[in-house]
Order: sequence, then structure tokens, then C-alpha cells
Amino acid sequence: MTTAARKITQKGQVTIPKKIREVLKTNTVYFEIMDDTVIVKAVKDAAGSLSEYAKNVKPGTPMKNIKERAWEEAVREKTLKKSS
Repeated sequence: MTTAARKITQKGQVTIPKKIREVLKTNTVYFEIMDDTVIVKAVKDAAGSLSEYAKNVKPGTPMKNIKERAWEEAVREKTLKKSS
């Protein structure tokens, strides 16, 4: 098990140690809270996992906008499932 303590900056940022990033093998993570524990899970293929949320996109839409919309829809769906 790899553990490391890190300070949270005023902007709410935390640096994930290199050893942990190497284990995760991704540049995208998902945070989950269970009681007083924060769980960081690797998202192996963000593009593939979000593709179902990026339907009905107008041709010529910038990729940045598509990704933002997909993330918003994915988070909204996940939030609705947890509150049900």
C-alpha cells in the first residue's frame, strides 16, 4: 500500500505524489467520499468513458466544450444516482 500526506492549498489543490500517479497510470481521477474517507479512483480512458455523454454534439463544436459538457452530464447522472 502506498500512502502519502499532502497539504491542501488555499485553492483546494493537492499534488498527487509521482509514485501514486505511476500506479494509477492515468492523468484523470475520480473522487468518492465514504463517511470521512476520500477515495481517489483512476479513470483509465476518460474519452471512452465519457463518450456516451457527448451525444448530439453539433459538428464543429470545440473539443474542450464537448469534454466539459460530457463531464457535467456524467457528474449530474452520478449525483442523481447517489441521491436516489
